[in-house]
Amino acid sequence: MKKILALFLTLALCLGAVSALAEAVNPADIEDTITSEDGTYVLAFVTDVGQLKDKSFNEGTWNGVKTYAYENGLTYKYYQPANGDQATDDDRYDAMKAAAEAGAKVIVCAGFMQGTALAKAAAEYPQVKFVFIDGWAFDGMDNEVGVAYKEEQCGYFAGYAVVMDGFEKLGFSGGGGGTNPACMRYGYGFAQGANDAAAKLGKTVELKYTWAYGASFSPSAELQTLISGWYETGTDVVFSCGGSIFQSITAAASANDAYVVGVDVDQSYESKTVVTSALKGLVEGTRWAVAKAFDGTWDEIGGTAVSLGVKEDAVGLPVETWALEAFSVEDYEALKAAMISGDLVVDDNAPANPAEVAWSNLTVDYVE
Repeated sequence: MKKILALFLTLALCLGAVSALAEAVNPADIEDTITSEDGTYVLAFVTDVGQLKDKSFNEGTWNGVKTYAYENGLTYKYYQPANGDQATDDDRYDAMKAAAEAGAKVIVCAGFMQGTALAKAAAEYPQVKFVFIDGWAFDGMDNEVGVAYKEEQCGYFAGYAVVMDGFEKLGFSGGGGGTNPACMRYGYGFAQGANDAAAKLGKTVELKYTWAYGASFSPSAELQTLISGWYETGTDVVFSCGGSIFQSITAAASANDAYVVGVDVDQSYESKTVVTSALKGLVEGTRWAVAKAFDGTWDEIGGTAVSLGVKEDAVGLPVETWALEAFSVEDYEALKAAMISGDLVVDDNAPANPAEVAWSNLTVDYVE
């Protein structure tokens, strides 16, 4: 317990320092693929399902990996498990094994589905440090750290902001089929924020909510058709929460002159339909954990799980690029302050179906 408390006392300062360093180089300017002269790669990344360059979870985590490697003169390589969105635990383990046998000192694994394979790999390669993004700690494994985020907090910010900005008919389209804890927290936070903003305004807002066609985090014609139907029947804005499904949702929004809330990273650069994005510090959190493996301070985090939120400046909204008009930066800062002080508490016990919750100012249409 003392170890965890000490960790959180210094975490905000560490992330702030990492963020400043990350601004020194644009990850887009760093090559994704390099050739090591001796055939070894010191820093490795094992992707989640979906594409490496998904403009979201995989890419944000990868940017943290390769930025740290680039700035510290380390070789690096990414590994995508075989069989794409049908990858098995064996496929994920094989990717981790390949990274370890190629000389990796640190292996960063993205996504909760890596858990079974990572536990096996961490046990078999105790000399390798494993960083489990969106993960947890394993008992007795000091060579692994779980780094999670309080997605419910930035989801709340996004839901609150769009309702305060005048949107009344909302949508949520999530990845992982309603089993991905991070996506579930995002969605439930979004619903809470929308409900609270509606209560403040003295109105009731509507929220269509689905996990349909998002299990693989991949774009599809079926998902685009579904979301187009929402827009055509009055939905104003949809929270796209599932990696590359963003492509289907923004295509539907573009065709209907409608709007999108992005996820994980600032997605306004990818589509003019994006009014704001629910951000989590994937680059910063990844860099911070990886640095611990090389600066002699791994013992501070090895064998623990950390959950990064607004108090660590690890979640939020992109105030410099959002297209919100009625909801101001001052409003947002006041909301953040209330959350940091504890006056505003967001529930993280996220159900897959928020229609089961009794809302005061929100009606949820759960679409299966």
